[in-house]
Amino acid sequence: MSYIFYDNNLIVREDTPDNLIREGLSPALMDEALKTLNVIDVFTIPALDGGPGIKAITLGEGGLPSAWKAIPLRQTLPILSGGGIIEGRGLPGRILRAHHISIWRQDSRFCGSCGTANEDAREEDIARKCPSCGRLEFPRIAPAVTIIVRNDKDEALLAQGTGFVPKTYSLIAGFNEPGESLEDTVIREVKEEVNVDVGDIHYIRSQPWPFPCSLMLGFTARYKGGELKPDGVEIADARWFSRDALPNLPGSASLSRHLINLWLERKL
Repeated sequence: MSYIFYDNNLIVREDTPDNLIREGLSPALMDEALKTLNVIDVFTIPALDGGPGIKAITLGEGGLPSAWKAIPLRQTLPILSGGGIIEGRGLPGRILRAHHISIWRQDSRFCGSCGTANEDAREEDIARKCPSCGRLEFPRIAPAVTIIVRNDKDEALLAQGTGFVPKTYSLIAGFNEPGESLEDTVIREVKEEVNVDVGDIHYIRSQPWPFPCSLMLGFTARYKGGELKPDGVEIADARWFSRDALPNLPGSASLSRHLINLWLERKL
């Protein structure tokens, strides 16, 4: 199967219907792309789940011919997943893996130690090797947490990020820092972003999320105290919501929405 990526976009033919986006490009369209688009990298990415590998084309800067269009990869997630959460296994997970590695390959063209142009390591490895100093580089994975916080009324804390779609609320989330446990990340991120303290922290599940190069880890936590106050930098608004009075929620493919759904179904 073959896919074309540019930055955080999936590139498809202009006339591709939504239901065929996940099927990838035919060999004929791949040949056309290689001849007509600004291709800067072509790489076959082996699957981790025993499925077929994916041939990924990465495009460089420049406009697209009129026969092609760019679709933000996030926008395609409900199509790729069939309406559920994106799993690490299966075709949607393989597509996200291909995108993650496509971006990393562009970011790892040069050795981080001596600046020499990197080469691919052994064919079976997803790795870069510096021919000068021998430094090996593997795809970066940044752990991040997303947290559903509940209070004694069994209300959920939902927040509107400053970069969110207007009037859409989701969960508090943030990246793990060096030297920090994931549980400490949960406590810190909630305190920094909305000024409340949490405890009774439990891990639920994880999800690959290459926006950029992340592994999202989902947690549930209980409100312990503090006055709810958005930081005004990352969070524009935050409120406690009951199940019968919800705002617009994130798309079904995300781990945040999965955690919200578990709460709605009283499974947390």
